[in-house]
Amino acid sequence: MELLPGLIIVAGIILDQATPTAFTASPFFSAAPLVAAPFFSFTRTLVIGILSVGAVLGLRYVNNSGDGVEMITESLTVFTVSVLALAINGVVRRSGERLASARVIAEAAQRAVLPTPEARIGGLHIAARYEAAEEGAYIGGDLFAVQDTEYGVRVVVGDVRGKGMGAIETVAVVIGAFREAAEQERSLEGVARRLERALAREGRRRSGIDLFEGFTTAVLAEVPHGEGIARVLNRGHPEPLLLGPDGAVTVLAPTDPALPLGMGELGTWPDRAEEIPYRPGATLLLYTDGLSEARNAEGVFYDPGERLAGRIFPGPDDLLEAIVGDVRLHTGGGSTDDMALLAISRPTERQPERRRTMPVVP
Repeated sequence: MELLPGLIIVAGIILDQATPTAFTASPFFSAAPLVAAPFFSFTRTLVIGILSVGAVLGLRYVNNSGDGVEMITESLTVFTVSVLALAINGVVRRSGERLASARVIAEAAQRAVLPTPEARIGGLHIAARYEAAEEGAYIGGDLFAVQDTEYGVRVVVGDVRGKGMGAIETVAVVIGAFREAAEQERSLEGVARRLERALAREGRRRSGIDLFEGFTTAVLAEVPHGEGIARVLNRGHPEPLLLGPDGAVTVLAPTDPALPLGMGELGTWPDRAEEIPYRPGATLLLYTDGLSEARNAEGVFYDPGERLAGRIFPGPDDLLEAIVGDVRLHTGGGSTDDMALLAISRPTERQPERRRTMPVVP
């Protein structure tokens, strides 16, 4: 693209010299500034336009055909197209600046409500990834958060219905409620009830369809300090995986399936966290449906349990990197939904670490 406008002008000069006088290469000289307009700066587009007009006048002078209506028409045509190219360049440049500004604001908003957790929290190794379905897009409804509390390391991974700023508002509500409840509630069941109430308040605040169809699928997990167990509570979310140090993969399907958060009006039942062994070297993988619903060209869904079975990873970062690459290979590089991943590994050798608490998102 850097050379194309200049090559078009050169091609026009060669064509003009290699053909009889009756033939004209003015379409080449008109095309050069139009090609430059969307990709080059204003100054470079102006230079291409000047070169195009100069090429027309120069060729007429060299060919001794500088007089007549034909020369004026060709020169005026290329000049007019060059002016239009400059106008197009200005419009594209302003649109690009606005789009870049919107993306920066969107990215800042998402990072404010969805900060990346630290690599080590409460003696556990943590890794998180957010993969947008569209390149350059940052706004989505997937969420994750990690909190070290007196009851253990607590985490949430969820997926808010919808996209855009409305989804970001709900993400902020869920994460804010989780940060507070994780510190105050003695059980995961209590944390889930707090999240349910927070979403109910958010639903009453909104109007229209969100009042009746707003919901959030979520998985809550807790790893008590100094114990070889983990507790998992699932509210309508894809089942987490427990990866053993020997490559074994266990799907943590809930015994009693539950509705997502925010659907309390359809029925109430007691939440129940399920306890699982969580030995050193094991990794707990939580994810959103952007992973389990990724499809290839034949429409086959990605099965993380099947794809990860028998594989051993040095750490949670390596695990997530492998998953992202494998999903791209499975889908051919394209995806229709955002994907949030959170991996929590219990190290084989416990190392003392000072407790850290992440700040509450307002």
